Amino acid sequence: MGRVVVFGAGGRVGRAAVAEAVRRGHRVTAVVRAPDKYPELAGRSGVTAVRGDATDPDAVARAAAGHDAAVNASVRLDVPSEAYFTAAARALTEGLRRAGVGRLLVLGIATTLETAPGVRLMDDPAFPEQYRTFSQGHVAEFELLTAEAGELDWLMVVPPMDLTPDAPATGGYVSAVGAVTGTGRISHADLAVALLDEIDTPKHHAVQLAVSH
Repeated sequence: MGRVVVFGAGGRVGRAAVAEAVRRGHRVTAVVRAPDKYPELAGRSGVTAVRGDATDPDAVARAAAGHDAAVNASVRLDVPSEAYFTAAARALTEGLRRAGVGRLLVLGIATTLETAPGVRLMDDPAFPEQYRTFSQGHVAEFELLTAEAGELDWLMVVPPMDLTPDAPATGGYVSAVGAVTGTGRISHADLAVALLDEIDTPKHHAVQLAVSH
């Protein structure tokens, strides 16, 4: 049994990651900005809900102390995408180093994946500019982690375009490094399976790992 800290634990992916980690016997620290809003986390066996901010290295270090791995499923839609995701990447890199946590999984976005060598979904001229701007936040996050993560063992796990909220868990998925794969859809539960597989048995490092049904 290990200890996993999940930032952004109140969102759909965060809650799914918490549930999958608990199912596997891990102790989980669920980090949210307002714990009182998530009584289902605080009341769950094996879960400790705490207040924290993934863009604050001190808060990251406090929440992550004594843990084996971290998941960042946090997002802020009221902050420019590039500013938020690069701030989180910097804070997580510093805070996890200080806490002695060696493994980090972050969530990416399918629009940054390649459909052909050197061609990403977001590069299509018809791609809406507002979504391109949001996607660029994850591009900047990936580039920052690549350049500055140092010894931190990190991985960006990228779900497909259709991330289905209520689909049942199948326990299975397919994966590919950096490129679109599979059917283009996955359930939150099976995305969580992929995340926890890469915590329990790390196989991919410092890449974008696309996962899909």
